[in-house]
Amino acid sequence: MIVDQHQLVRAGLAALLEAAESFDIVGQAGDADEAVQLARDLKPDVVLMDLSTPHQAAPETARRLLAERPETRVVVLSSFFEQDRVVDALAAGAIGYLLKDCDPQSLIAAVRAAALGSATLDPRVAEALLPSRPDQGTAEDPSLTARESEVLTLVAQGLGNKEIGHRLGISPRTVKVHVGNIFRRIGVTNRTSAASWARKHLPDSTQ
Repeated sequence: MIVDQHQLVRAGLAALLEAAESFDIVGQAGDADEAVQLARDLKPDVVLMDLSTPHQAAPETARRLLAERPETRVVVLSSFFEQDRVVDALAAGAIGYLLKDCDPQSLIAAVRAAALGSATLDPRVAEALLPSRPDQGTAEDPSLTARESEVLTLVAQGLGNKEIGHRLGISPRTVKVHVGNIFRRIGVTNRTSAASWARKHLPDSTQ
């Protein structure tokens, strides 16, 4: 099943996949509500979904869809590969993440892999998930990204994941991923130790 707000894009993707003679396009949806309803009725093996869907962001659409049909595999197709967007999509249950400028054979291979239960990430997406190099860090601590420093500062101020997500405009699941990465980077196993570390290394954490 294909989910994209643009009919022309849906038609092009459908034609490409059908020409590969390996897939049956069981349905097409233009927005989140239609996607969830069609997935419920049509029971697709794979859903190829644009990251930006009307009425709801794709990660939440994926969560709703997979809550009703967990055996469906969701592959995100997007123009964006910023770390927060990728983490949010994968945390929602997407098994693949491709960029819209990928070559047709890569798309076909990714959908086929998803149907078999294998994950596929565009190399640029995979690179966005890697820990930053020291020269990409912040002045306060070169091992942390700017976003991780923001999250850690709020952890040190006693905020929970939901509150941090609301403050930074990201989902609680994305916050959880960042917190796990932070723990590994600074060598702690709990929020109390992380807060103590932050108070020594991040000046803003005491505000």
